[in-house]
Amino acid sequence: MRRTISLPLMMILLGGLFFALVILNNQLLSSVRTDLTENKVYSLSKGSEAILSELDEPINLYFFFSEKSSKGMTSLRNYANRVQSLLEEYQSRGNGKIRLNIIDPEPFSEAEDLANQYGLTAAGLGVAGDSIYLGLAATNALDDQQIIAFFDPQQESFLEYEISKLIYQLSNPAALKVTLVTDLPVTGGQNPMTGRFDPAWTFYDQLDQLYSLTHIDSTATTLPEETDVLMLVHPKGLSESLTYAIDQYVMAGGNVMAFVDPHSESDAMSMMGGMSANSSELSTLLDSWGVVFDPTQVVLDASLGLDIRTPQGGVARHFGFIGLTAEQLDRNDVTTANLEMINAASVGVLSKKADADVQWTPLMTSSQDTDVISADTYASARDPQTLSQSFNRQDKAYTLAARISGTLRSAYDSKPENTQVSGAHVSETSAANIVVVADSDLLADRFWVQQTSFFGQTIVTPFANNGDLVTNSVDNLGGSNALISVRSRGTFARPFKVVEDLTVKAEESFRAQERALQQQLEETEAQLAQLQGQQMDGGALALSPEQQKAVDDFMQKKIDIRKALRDVRHQLDKDIESLGNWLKFINIAAAPLALMLVLMVLARLFRRNARLQKGGA
Repeated sequence: MRRTISLPLMMILLGGLFFALVILNNQLLSSVRTDLTENKVYSLSKGSEAILSELDEPINLYFFFSEKSSKGMTSLRNYANRVQSLLEEYQSRGNGKIRLNIIDPEPFSEAEDLANQYGLTAAGLGVAGDSIYLGLAATNALDDQQIIAFFDPQQESFLEYEISKLIYQLSNPAALKVTLVTDLPVTGGQNPMTGRFDPAWTFYDQLDQLYSLTHIDSTATTLPEETDVLMLVHPKGLSESLTYAIDQYVMAGGNVMAFVDPHSESDAMSMMGGMSANSSELSTLLDSWGVVFDPTQVVLDASLGLDIRTPQGGVARHFGFIGLTAEQLDRNDVTTANLEMINAASVGVLSKKADADVQWTPLMTSSQDTDVISADTYASARDPQTLSQSFNRQDKAYTLAARISGTLRSAYDSKPENTQVSGAHVSETSAANIVVVADSDLLADRFWVQQTSFFGQTIVTPFANNGDLVTNSVDNLGGSNALISVRSRGTFARPFKVVEDLTVKAEESFRAQERALQQQLEETEAQLAQLQGQQMDGGALALSPEQQKAVDDFMQKKIDIRKALRDVRHQLDKDIESLGNWLKFINIAAAPLALMLVLMVLARLFRRNARLQKGGA
């Protein structure tokens, strides 16, 4: 006769087996991790692993999160768990060189004082008025410090980049060496037009404060040694020795940011009223980098044109002075992802050379409402209305800035004679990383900062992100190749695709109705203008029956279309609400009921098998 194990004893045995497996997993398999998410949001890219493998000394990470003060803040707590899991992955991959400390800075505690001491941001988000901390502080063996003041959930896609950048900066604490090559008056000095002393450009002051900056002009013959990032701003008249030095710097794996311009508004010749274009000269190097840049062409953009004050005292839109918004900036590249506005002037066109074997990534593009004119014509047009009158829409978006990476060949077959560049000639590189911007005027203060005097101190207030573009690019280019290659991370949140599709569909219908309203408005206004002209000819002051009927028809059309717009928006909200109710029903009721049915069926099968085995015995 076969004996069966009682249910309580079975439960005890299963519980013991469970705890035994947990202990075995923690002791023997703690280093084994599997990322099953679609975008691998919990794993590290090869670039981050390379940075960790090069660590010589330990890095201490202090992750501050207000665990108790954030009760009920589900979204923030989920994101904090995501950050902590990624930091634990750094610790796991750090070969003992990453030491992670998890700290809950409770109000009025020593931990909160420590968070304030590091300079972390205390966000007033707590329901009881408590401050919420969600930041990272890090130190190295030399007591250097770096922080991420607050992990913004909206910047989730760059979470790994920010952490890897922090670790890289602590493992390489020396300031970046930036070499600036330009003849523009970026350092300030006496203005030839006004005779007054002008201060240094704001972007130059920022570079000087953040990095070890060296400035040379076009008469130089070599580059400073140990240059981490080379910046070329409106290069003109470079000596052959300096051009070759730049070429070899790139061939040796150096990183370059070049601002070329078909017409520099900030050059002294341009400011003194020259009627011809004042363009950059870098064709030899650009050609070897796989970049096509025509210094004789300027882009006009009717959609992005900025309003300026005319010589007559009025205000007019200047099609050559453009304001790029987030829609025209690459949201996937770390240098432009967080920027909202870039102001530029007399911008040129960039394109990839047909036979170039490089990776081409546009960073800034124009709108579709564009035209291209001669740089000389643009330079001679002092009135912005002249540009708008001659504007001929091309319906084409142009690349205004791009990143070039990959394999490049030298612009020189051999070392030129009489060059002062030492070392053997290098003919090829596979680690090129270059950013080219088809404008240099965006660096000038008048396009992105406003200066005011406060008790004798100059206060600089940015109204555009031009300076952020420069510092972001230098930070990115100045990192190791491993840091540059860190990919943008996938997002943890899973969007409701059906809801998004409904929203897009409704918004398309909404925009179509808006266009119909605008078209009818223009047609009716034209009809009114015609009737009013007839009224003026007849000398009558009262509205004629035809005019009154046109006005009444227009008002009725306006009311009808506005009602249709409200119906579209109402239907959108209704569809989303209905879908939400179905999702709630499935999650709250249907799924548990289905699970209960499955368990009931399995239980009946187990009991039936037990009875059959007992009867057979």
